[in-house]
Amino acid sequence: MPSFVPARLAGLACATFGLALLASCQSPKPPAPSPNTAALPTMERVALGANGCWFKSGDSEFKSYRLAPELNSFSGRPRILIVPRKSPEARPLAVVQAEGNPARLQAFGPLMSEPVGTRMAADIKRWAAGGQGCK
Repeated sequence: MPSFVPARLAGLACATFGLALLASCQSPKPPAPSPNTAALPTMERVALGANGCWFKSGDSEFKSYRLAPELNSFSGRPRILIVPRKSPEARPLAVVQAEGNPARLQAFGPLMSEPVGTRMAADIKRWAAGGQGCK
């Protein structure tokens, strides 16, 4: 009798595993993984979004500016700078930076007080949360 019980349990385990595998194949699409919320991945998403939507797209509101990413920060505060196109060494007109995990985002500078600042803030929040695309 003892040799019969382990064989029966093994068969039951295989059947249970098979049902679980079958159920996972029939379940709806798994949820998308949530974006990494640490400072660097968050700022990488923001930098990619800003570069693509504000600068590479030829958006007229950003023609006078240039993106200066500073993502390799040893201070633990990766950031991007928006600087004048013709004077990239000049004082930044906007700074977007993140710190910690989950990232605490800050956006500041004179450009954030301009009419385009409202749009920038909305885009930054969307990209930081994992959203994509331009609005």
